[in-house]
Amino acid sequence: MDKLEFLENDFELVNKDFSHAQDEVIETVPFWKDAVKRFFANKSAVIALSLIVIIIVIAIVAPLLSPYAFDQVFTEKQSMGPRIPGLENMGLFTGSVNGVNKYQTLGLTHEYHYFGTDVLGRDLWVRVWEGTRISLTIAFIAVIIDICFGMIYGLISGYFGGAVDSVMQRIVEIISSIPNLVILVLLLVVMSPSLTTIIIALMLTGWIGMSRVTRAQVLKVKEQEFVLASKTLGAGHFFIIFKEILPNIFSQIIIMSMFSIPSAIFYEAFLAFVGLGLPVPMASLGTLINTGFKSILVTPFMTIIPVVILAILMLSFNILADGLRDAFDPKMKEM
Repeated sequence: MDKLEFLENDFELVNKDFSHAQDEVIETVPFWKDAVKRFFANKSAVIALSLIVIIIVIAIVAPLLSPYAFDQVFTEKQSMGPRIPGLENMGLFTGSVNGVNKYQTLGLTHEYHYFGTDVLGRDLWVRVWEGTRISLTIAFIAVIIDICFGMIYGLISGYFGGAVDSVMQRIVEIISSIPNLVILVLLLVVMSPSLTTIIIALMLTGWIGMSRVTRAQVLKVKEQEFVLASKTLGAGHFFIIFKEILPNIFSQIIIMSMFSIPSAIFYEAFLAFVGLGLPVPMASLGTLINTGFKSILVTPFMTIIPVVILAILMLSFNILADGLRDAFDPKMKEM
């Protein structure tokens, strides 16, 4: 039998030149820098963030620059349509409502109400952005409540486990079994409708979702080797919770907080729509929708404008939360 003899080039690919081949060294990128890069690569999330920033800036600046106050009443200017300079020359937003132009009837040729006026003659441009400011305030208060109550509750429950976790979870189950609307109605028995009442209602039940997410993340992380190493070295519970566990689940907490913002905005709008929202003359997007809905067939712009802004806000926050989830989740990273 002939002896097989292998040559040097027997195991090389045919027609392949490796003379210029070299190893590529990939630079190590910090987690946060990589997350920011992946977030800004998501065009829809960037657009959503831009819309949110624009709406927040307008909600802060517009009421300050307007010559009208949000509660200033002009009975002679009731239900005037939107009138915008420049666009009226194109036949758009001329101020006419059902063929009647009160701007011409009252001789207000140089006066403009960009969103029109309501049934009491109040400027809707100021009221809508004032309402947006209040709705956003409620939303960000809900985030603070989530972080202060829900996150800490979930951290303690998940970390200690055992009897502590069992008792704390039974408390959560009891609270979550009571509908939010029932809690709010009970609050209104002893308190008048106000921003404080809504905030208290959020404080009672709004943190439950955050506590459950935080607890689930803690249960997954607390068995890792680095936590065991900290315990072995004699680290205290406070150090382990806030220095070892919390930084490893903080991205999930941020994502959950972003999802809680549109939920809080919708919750406030729902309460206002059923008549349990802010008292007049205060305005929020929910109260404006509720007020405009009563005359939607005659003056639909009173309802459409706050509905559009509410829809943009909720959709933008949801897209932003999706973008943050994709950026912070290593499993979503394209290799």
